[in-house]
Order: sequence, then structure tokens, then C-alpha cells
Amino acid sequence: MQALQKEWTAKGVVWFTVISSAPGAQGYVTPAQENDYLAKMNAAPTAALLDPDGKVGRLYNAKTTPDMFIIDPQGKLIYSGAIDNRPTPDTSDIQGADNYVSEALSAAMSGNPVAMPYTRAYGCSVKYRD
Repeated sequence: MQALQKEWTAKGVVWFTVISSAPGAQGYVTPAQENDYLAKMNAAPTAALLDPDGKVGRLYNAKTTPDMFIIDPQGKLIYSGAIDNRPTPDTSDIQGADNYVSEALSAAMSGNPVAMPYTRAYGCSVKYRD
């Protein structure tokens, strides 16, 4: 994820990390905790957006973390789903994976339609406030 963030933000993509966990729920962080985490992970999103009420997450029907969304400059959702085709937390599995996000961004930046605009996201569930 961090390598993708660096690669695509360097190409002009605006990359938001949205954290929709409610206070007291798994995944909830304060602004200071998120800043510390981003530094520790050497992450490079354009910004991290804290969404404790779940308004942004629900707007895009995010169900897992990560759940990836690509929105074109006109505001149209052009990709929704998994980061890649290897639903595992093992980083050694990343090698050789089909990275759906990178493929979609490459197509969009080249002016082409996204070949696979939807895939099934995988990961832990987003812990929304009821």
C-alpha cells in the first residue's frame, strides 16, 4: 500500500486514507495516533481523513478495510474493490499479484476505460457506529 501511495501520488493522484471506525470500536484512532501510524508505516497518502460517523464510508458503501475506490477528476467512481487478487495479509504474497488499483489507475491516466471497474474487496469489516 505504501509503495502504491508513493508511486501514484508522485504521478499526481490524490490519495486519501479514510478511517471510518467509530469511537470505541476496533480501528478507531485519534488524529495524533493516525499521524504516528503513518510515520511508522512510512505511508504517503495525500491525507488521512477521520470519518468516525461513517459518512464517507457509507457514501461509498465501504465494507472492509481496505476497500479501494478510484474517483476520476470529474467525480465519477471508476473502480471499487480489492487492492489485488491475493486476499492474504502475508506481504510475501504481494509479489506476482494482479494489482487492481494500479491497473485501474494506469488505464485512467492513459485515458482508457478501466477494464475491471469492480472486484470484491477483502479484509476486516469496517466498524461503523450504529
